[in-house]
Amino acid sequence: MKKENINTLGELKKSGYKSRGIKEELRENLIKKIKKNEPTFPGIHGYEDSVIPELERAILSRHNINLLGLRGQAKTRLARLMVNLLDEYMPVVQGSEINDDPLNPISRYARELVKEKADETPISWVHREERFFEKLATPDVTVADLIGDVDPIKAANLKLSYADDRVIHFGMIPRANRSIFVINELPDLQARIQVALFNILQEGDIQIRGFKLRLPLDLQFVFTANPEDYTNRGSIVTPLKDRIGSQILTHYPDDIETAKIITAQEAKLDKRQSELVYVPELAKDLLEQISFEARESEFIDEKSGISARLSITAYENLLSTAERRSLKSGEEETLLRFGDFLGVVPAITGKVELVYEGEEEGAASVALQLIGDAVKTLFPQYFPKIEKLQRPDETTPYDDLVEWFFEQSGFELPDDLSDADYKQKLDSVKPLNDLIKKYHPEISEKDSYFLKEFLLWALVEFKKLSKHRFAKGVQFKDLYGSYISDL
Repeated sequence: MKKENINTLGELKKSGYKSRGIKEELRENLIKKIKKNEPTFPGIHGYEDSVIPELERAILSRHNINLLGLRGQAKTRLARLMVNLLDEYMPVVQGSEINDDPLNPISRYARELVKEKADETPISWVHREERFFEKLATPDVTVADLIGDVDPIKAANLKLSYADDRVIHFGMIPRANRSIFVINELPDLQARIQVALFNILQEGDIQIRGFKLRLPLDLQFVFTANPEDYTNRGSIVTPLKDRIGSQILTHYPDDIETAKIITAQEAKLDKRQSELVYVPELAKDLLEQISFEARESEFIDEKSGISARLSITAYENLLSTAERRSLKSGEEETLLRFGDFLGVVPAITGKVELVYEGEEEGAASVALQLIGDAVKTLFPQYFPKIEKLQRPDETTPYDDLVEWFFEQSGFELPDDLSDADYKQKLDSVKPLNDLIKKYHPEISEKDSYFLKEFLLWALVEFKKLSKHRFAKGVQFKDLYGSYISDL
């Protein structure tokens, strides 16, 4: 609600405006959206049947909320989207530090102003975007930061005694009155600071340096926390948890399709990159599968979690790798190659927390293993499964291809090949082309080359071929030929 001609308390009363608490405001606006079947948290994917219904129930119940989950599960994004459930504009007493409601002022300044000017009290309007406050909990956060402190400079300028409550400088929480206040990583907040939140959550009064002010603050608290923090860095003190109405567990995407939607939405790509690089769907699936493999890897600490940012930054790196190659060769467009996945290793190594065994392997080695594991997982969706144990005389669909490599001295794919040379190289392997035609006769030419490389890398992972990385590319050989050359 906002009317350009409403500038005083009297005009506000005539307009029929009625005060309501922020929790009631959120509740009523949510009810309207649900009735109209409008999305309540647009841009959030994978939570439609889990987190979002629980969050809606918490808002309908007028609860303060704790979002509990591992990193990269959109906890802060959910909290920020709650702003969309607020009224577009909110009236406040003009000049108030704590967003006083003109019809129900709580600060000394606002009460005295309303008493003095009555219906002529000036009001101003606050947009909903200004009603969101966020604080990252760190060990150095103080009570003064959150709640307030005595301001000696104000006392000196106004010539007031320290016994006068007008010398108080309000902290972030009182200034967020009638707003959404988010505290991220709540367990990192020192226990004594958490204790200071008790009365605000339950009774509404605050204490500053001996001043006990009955300020019935009207706040929607949203906390975020990582379950790892409960044991490693800190914990949420029990009485504070007791005062938080709903604790909602977040999670990672359950399937690759959802993960792909999130990555496509969040990746920051230059338009020219998207036009320059053609990315097959298989490459996108493979990229997301890397994150799924990381969450199951014995080398990675599962308690730390694998953020959705791994896939997002890896996708950005993937396209940049292909873009750089095409820029150096002077080509105006290019196909994404499997070899470009080596460019995502830096995005993986920075996002995973390794256990002791992983540290011994090395971060880069673990990243390459994750790519290999993703290949093995997706392979049966595209080609006949390769069994671990086979009889010596048993034939497989891949025998001709393996035989081709046995007869060749080596097959090299340099990183800097032009697209034309790259295609020619792969087309020269007849058994490879035959397998693609047999199992994917309808595949487009653009997609076929990535699939060919995918098949070669898969045969390496299943110990049918060997692969050697050299300075400017990759060499594929038959498995036994590589043993002989190593001797």
